[in-house]
Amino acid sequence: MTALTSPVRESAPRTLARCRDLVRPRLREAVERLHPWTAEMAAYSFGWCEVGGAPAEAPGGKGVRQALAVLGAEAAGADGQAGVPAAVAVELVHAFSLLHDDIMDGDATRRRRPAVWRAYGTGPAVLAGDALFALAVDTLAVVPEGPGALRLLSSALADLVRGQADDLLFATRPWTGPDRVTPQEYRAMAEGKTGALLGCAAALGATLGGAPQDTADALDRAGRHLGIAFQLVDDVLGIWGDPAVTGKPVGGDLRERKKTFPVLAALGSPAARRLPALLGDPGHAQEAAALIEAAGGRAAALAEARNHTAAARRLLGTAPLAAGPAGELTRLLDHLVGRAL
Repeated sequence: MTALTSPVRESAPRTLARCRDLVRPRLREAVERLHPWTAEMAAYSFGWCEVGGAPAEAPGGKGVRQALAVLGAEAAGADGQAGVPAAVAVELVHAFSLLHDDIMDGDATRRRRPAVWRAYGTGPAVLAGDALFALAVDTLAVVPEGPGALRLLSSALADLVRGQADDLLFATRPWTGPDRVTPQEYRAMAEGKTGALLGCAAALGATLGGAPQDTADALDRAGRHLGIAFQLVDDVLGIWGDPAVTGKPVGGDLRERKKTFPVLAALGSPAARRLPALLGDPGHAQEAAALIEAAGGRAAALAEARNHTAAARRLLGTAPLAAGPAGELTRLLDHLVGRAL
């Protein structure tokens, strides 16, 4: 395929901004079709308004899934507009998942504001999430590729739910012994919880852009590898990241006893014999972080992230994609996982 006439040497942040600008009007139109109350909660979750509906410009998400959908369509040789319905649908599903995740995890804030369940109540937040999911289905039902597009989305959602279920169950399992969480189980969880929707975004955009099935499949697999790498980097930042950048307290994941990859990797080292006892005491989070690093947990997580990044790059390099958008996808991948590498 030949490269498109759209910008081919954009930096990743400019790519994200371009795709957000392309998608946002259609995303707003979709949200405005909801019941006014659920529409307000959805708009609040996107940073468009305050509680009560007053306009706001609060920080929103990066728009990664939107960008993958638009770039997927462009990589298939179509105009970016072809991928906008896919971008809207996956962004709605992502917002739905975040509303429910915050309730399940008890997270009181999201993007430095009260989470929707804290701002409006748990029941209303569940309802708003359900409304966003229904709206995502409706968005794809009306496109010519509707049946195939809905199958892609439903399959990704099933994997997302499976990954979220595993993540919740991990919290009930011990740090050591035969019932401990293994790195292999972690990878499967991360692929479902994070990778499934990223892969779906790129594959959906490509499908709406007219790509053959094998090309959409390659983009799906690349997105899944990206999701695992993205989750691994989040794990590293959750222990050692700068709170001014991450918006999370230092060692927050350790205080919450999350089964993150650096911890799982460190627990396999003889140097981490004291780690289980430290993990049971939130007051020793800083000491635990130092021991995890000394036992190789941080290095193992970053090496694993590099491996999945390389796998995604190989898939993008061998698929028959338009050169310019393929380059944008690669730069976006490197940007997203390069936060801690």
